[in-house]
Amino acid sequence: MTVIAMWCRHCDDDIIGIGKNIPWNVPSDAKHFLDVVKEQTIVCGRLTYESFPNRTIEGCQIYVLSSDVAYELSNPAYHALISSQKELADFEGDLYIAGGASVYSLFMTGKEKLKPQIVVDCIYYGDLQKSEGEPISISDSVAVLQKNYRRISPFYCQDNVKSAIWIKKGDFVEQSVLKRIVAILEQNAELQW
Repeated sequence: MTVIAMWCRHCDDDIIGIGKNIPWNVPSDAKHFLDVVKEQTIVCGRLTYESFPNRTIEGCQIYVLSSDVAYELSNPAYHALISSQKELADFEGDLYIAGGASVYSLFMTGKEKLKPQIVVDCIYYGDLQKSEGEPISISDSVAVLQKNYRRISPFYCQDNVKSAIWIKKGDFVEQSVLKRIVAILEQNAELQW
């Protein structure tokens, strides 16, 4: 099993959202996310799940992490409600962690077997759009990233977003997964070291 976390955070404050909204609109970044998770298994929280158009991503199996056991899924044939990270301990495929902040934190600091071996760290360098609600930051996950992972790629720069691939220090990384992600991030990007 390979566990991959992918996020896009604001450069100055590690904000990934304000209230229920992402406070920027970068179509190329959204496309990178959809291309990376295409036909993969995703783990996300309820609010992230609700942010997907029609609460789904075509071709993806989605695990929604929520304490609300009565929560209704949009497609129970491909989506499953889980109440704990433990329910994924025996999962045999690859898992793509797609947020929100508490889900990233759970995987970055949780059980060793379920910590991401690969993190796709995307940093948005533009202005935040006004939005109602409280800012949502992943500073704790970024601190774990900077302490326990090493950057192995250049920055893939496009439309005010710099993306880089980090791997967990000391972990083996499945090369086919890594090559697939690199190929997606390289599309139309300027490379910077």
